[in-house]
Amino acid sequence: MTGPKFGRRLGERIKLMASLAGAAPATGGTRGWSLPGVEEMAFMEKRAAALGVADPFFRQHDGLAGATTRIDGHDYINFSSYDYLGLNGDSRVIARVEDALHRFGTTVSASRMVSGERPFHRELEGALADWHGAEDCVVMVSGHATNVTTLSQLMRPGDLIVHDALAHNSLIQGAILSGARRIAFTHNDVAAAREQLWMHRRAHKRALLVLEGHYSMDGDIPDLAAFVDLAREFDCMTLVDEAHSTGVLGARGHGIAEEAGVAPDAIDLWMGTLSKSLISCGGYIAGRADIVTYLKRTAAGFVYSVGLPPTNAAASMAALYIIREEPWRIARLRENAMHLLRLFKEAGFDTGTSEGYGIVPLVTGSSLLAGRLSQALFERGLNVQPIIHPAVPEKAARLRFFVSASHTPEQVAQTASLVGQALRALSE
Repeated sequence: MTGPKFGRRLGERIKLMASLAGAAPATGGTRGWSLPGVEEMAFMEKRAAALGVADPFFRQHDGLAGATTRIDGHDYINFSSYDYLGLNGDSRVIARVEDALHRFGTTVSASRMVSGERPFHRELEGALADWHGAEDCVVMVSGHATNVTTLSQLMRPGDLIVHDALAHNSLIQGAILSGARRIAFTHNDVAAAREQLWMHRRAHKRALLVLEGHYSMDGDIPDLAAFVDLAREFDCMTLVDEAHSTGVLGARGHGIAEEAGVAPDAIDLWMGTLSKSLISCGGYIAGRADIVTYLKRTAAGFVYSVGLPPTNAAASMAALYIIREEPWRIARLRENAMHLLRLFKEAGFDTGTSEGYGIVPLVTGSSLLAGRLSQALFERGLNVQPIIHPAVPEKAARLRFFVSASHTPEQVAQTASLVGQALRALSE
């Protein structure tokens, strides 16, 4: 939720908390101006401390964070990393990264358009295009910026962007920057999307239907075939964000198209990140060759940005190779996620609409309870982050468990037990 309404609601929430606490957030500022957001944040931190809730963010990990991690000298079962397939730190990945480091150094030192182009860029783009059954691909240095720069470049005033209500911030920001009309539909609701297109499509020049392959807050997936039919009916281009579905969905990890049995070329643009299953950093767009070429020549986030570093490309290339050779990792991830989801449900926990592919939320319905539960679990040797208002509505506050293929069944069972113990202790 963004925009003026969000700002007003957050301000009202701060004032309410202040009145309940018998205090008010600080006013004034430096050099004649102030940042209300900073003041509000400081006030929230003080109130959390007064309630005994420690800041769960920016904890420093001492080394590699996988199924387990070490923080401040203590070991934890870890559910706060995107390493779905357990490949971070794999010796084969490190060897390929070291080779790239010695051959090309740490940076390409320029935008690819002017003098930053290297052979590994096209090698990775070719592999990703093949992965998605697309004609071509462009790789960028940030997953968030990939969505922002792509949507803002392809769409413009007079166009229409219809997107899922739970679309990622990067998709929303790109849509806003484009100047196109932006309309959200109820999460995963094909009928609601159809209603919006029926009402608004004819009044606009071009239309883009935006989905995610695997929603990162809820762990559920869309009915891709139905949305493809809808896009055809209303003459819409389609963009599917595969950030959390590449390496997760489908028997071979090829994403939502493989999982749903939909031909990959039924989607115009596949967006993905290198920072999850592909254990690096960056983003990409795969799709029609003419669109990819256009983005390479015009998208500000690509043209005016340094090219992807050699080590990032090498890590993702190695990951793609391993995923092809070891599909058991996808199966193991699915087993672990379904195991955790089943144990949570058997215990009566609210897991929302998660389908157990790799993300399992535990909905608390209260930001305070989410923060306290996260802290209680941390004290018991479990690292899992709370998602609180305003990132989600207050009633949807939760803990979010990112499951990995490298978690053991024993760790999964222990996790469910620890959550039950912590909730009982908090309710006493």
